[in-house]
Amino acid sequence: MSISRRSFVSSAAAGVAGGLVAGTPAMAQTAASRSRVLGANDRIRIGSIGVGGMGRSHLGNFQQHDDVQIVTVCDVWDVNRRRAQRMTEKQAGGAATMESDFRRVIDRQDLDAVIVATVDHWHAIPMILACQSGKDVYVEKPISHNVKEGRAMVNAARKFDRVVQVGTQQRSGLHFQEAMTVVQSGTLGKIHRVHAWNTGNQSPAGLGKPADVPVPEGLDWDMWLGPAPKVAFNPNRFIYNFRWFWDYAGGMMTDWGVHLLDLALWGMKETAPKTVYAVGGNFVLDDNRQTPDTIDAIYEFPGFICSYSNRTGNAYNGAGRGYGIEFYGTNGTLFLDRGGFEVIPESGGTSTAPKPQYLSEQEPVAPVWKRAWNAPARARTQGMKAGTSDQNLSHIRNFLDCMRSRQRPISDIEVAHHSTAMCLLGNVSYRTGHKLTWDAAKEECVDDPKANALLTREYRAPYTLPKI
Repeated sequence: MSISRRSFVSSAAAGVAGGLVAGTPAMAQTAASRSRVLGANDRIRIGSIGVGGMGRSHLGNFQQHDDVQIVTVCDVWDVNRRRAQRMTEKQAGGAATMESDFRRVIDRQDLDAVIVATVDHWHAIPMILACQSGKDVYVEKPISHNVKEGRAMVNAARKFDRVVQVGTQQRSGLHFQEAMTVVQSGTLGKIHRVHAWNTGNQSPAGLGKPADVPVPEGLDWDMWLGPAPKVAFNPNRFIYNFRWFWDYAGGMMTDWGVHLLDLALWGMKETAPKTVYAVGGNFVLDDNRQTPDTIDAIYEFPGFICSYSNRTGNAYNGAGRGYGIEFYGTNGTLFLDRGGFEVIPESGGTSTAPKPQYLSEQEPVAPVWKRAWNAPARARTQGMKAGTSDQNLSHIRNFLDCMRSRQRPISDIEVAHHSTAMCLLGNVSYRTGHKLTWDAAKEECVDDPKANALLTREYRAPYTLPKI
């Protein structure tokens, strides 16, 4: 089904503001959905919006839960739709239906929830409209293309009392949870620095520089672009590589950084930095990406600093891992990734306060104090090492259980908004070329119109953000 500009305006853009989603009164939809209270034995009926690689991975994981029925799958590319439908052919009740227009999924009265696993810049609109229609949502990270969009998503979840789980699935991993307990226990001493990174080597060609080509058959390119500017089809703007273009995403900072910086906020019990400063550039890769191939961001918090580093021209890292996060304390360091965590104890230190040097030069001569920076030679804390744990199935289980209990899930939309905003601010600092001072209460940069302009975007009509 092709979507005319008028039809999109009359349904999506009218959205919350006009009380309609594809012609159905919004409050009637919400009431109808809320009237069904899920019992312990009820199957949870789900529609999936965006069934590319990540979307199909979610389908496979959701299908491993016996109380789930995949009712419909939706994508703007027919290749993805057919692949996703094939995954549902053996489920009880038969194969899911296929849709190309996400509004048809949101319109359905027989769905309890939707999965939104579209490209990043298409997360907000369907998530907000799904909440308005009375459906719970599992939405991929990063939740939003920009900070204002993320706040609108939080507002929608709260206004319509929806359970919204975000795909920052590490929060459901038992070894991640134990690592955060260690960080917060005082075992590491005074934590004064947190560092996260992604490293790799794609030099020299990177993504390459493919020419624009005709739109692939079966792809609604205008709908794929949605709120982003109209451009010709380029292979690097499509599958996976869309992440490296500002119109759709925020590079590795928002793709992987959101997972790692989410851990920083979680471990340090923070929600937002005071200042942000990022530097970088496209230094090594000869391709057509827009986001930097090298970036370092520094975040200032009360009592500690946090840094994130990404480089694509050199894979070496002192920890010997291509990604991870480390919490540095006076008694030890904790390294953490999806494979496990390790506590590396500090040793030595000053056992007693040193006496000033001049005292040893007075009469009568006092004993010369000897430095004891590395004595006594004993560990300041206990070492610890742990392996991996499941993160995906348990994360989905948490979402499904919260749909029944109506409790907020472990990666609630507001928690993920803070993590996403932190990454987005790193990109804003990089793009403006200066340090930002962040007012967390107002969610804006202090006295900085240039930076604040990047906290939102111009939405290409008719693909506008619903008003909440």
